[in-house]
Amino acid sequence: MTNSIASDLEPVGTPGPVRIDSPVRRVAKEFVEDPVAVVGLVLFVLIALIAILAPWLAPQNPYDLAQLDIMDGGLPPGEVSFGTGDTYWLGTDQQGRDMVSAIIYGLRISLVVATMSLGIAITIGTVVGVTAAYFGGKLDSFIMRIVDLQLSFPAILVALILLALLGRGVDKVILALVIVQWAYYARTVRSSAIVERRKDYIDAARCLALSNRRIMFRHLLPNCVPPLIVVATVQIAQAIALEATLSFLGVGVPITEPSLGLLIANGYDYLLSGRYWISLFPGIALVLTIIAINLVGDRLRDVLNPRLST
Repeated sequence: MTNSIASDLEPVGTPGPVRIDSPVRRVAKEFVEDPVAVVGLVLFVLIALIAILAPWLAPQNPYDLAQLDIMDGGLPPGEVSFGTGDTYWLGTDQQGRDMVSAIIYGLRISLVVATMSLGIAITIGTVVGVTAAYFGGKLDSFIMRIVDLQLSFPAILVALILLALLGRGVDKVILALVIVQWAYYARTVRSSAIVERRKDYIDAARCLALSNRRIMFRHLLPNCVPPLIVVATVQIAQAIALEATLSFLGVGVPITEPSLGLLIANGYDYLLSGRYWISLFPGIALVLTIIAINLVGDRLRDVLNPRLST
């Protein structure tokens, strides 16, 4: 009897090693559970690859005058070129530029402006936010008043004023977007860093006499990354839309380096004449890009902060 009880209490098998998924693996596993988000990610990656490989994928360089023929101006989708015999699947604009090539190159300019402004703005905002949260006091109050003042004005209004002063150009648009967006990242990082600053590991790091810079950027900042990723995905979509709006209004990138917004503006005057394709197809490309980024950002928000998913 005793032996049978003892045998029942014995473990059936030797347990294997406990496997703990890394945070990146956990996020990736939960992200792919949403097929809509996966479609958005695949679409965005495809758009980014098309933009990167523009010189090799585009049928022509739409901004090389030697490759344009004025006789091909305003051809509807599916028409054949008078000179080369090539088919313009999305038509041409009034200057004879292939709309497929123009959209590919326009995507390239839009993504370059958005990603470069994102990188600079997120760097500035992160440093400012961590500094304000870590030191607190009057420095925190001063920085946050500047952030509040920045966020109290509409982004499009600030960008318009800056570009009116700076002039047109890709670098000018990037600078304007950086000035408009850095405050979002500063506030996000500061709110997360304030919570982390009160935890025991920060006190332990101070007891070890670590430098403030090391505590801020080696210990405090890595724990503020998840909400920063969510804000970055939302802001890059907003940067693309804002740059397109500025270019549409004629204060963004120059005509020699047109983005999707400028392509839409080029066809605006021809809508009533029936040449809808000059504005329609760049508009579709712009909308698809923004939707793809927003789908990824919404899913990342739900994964990194499950409390917001309800």
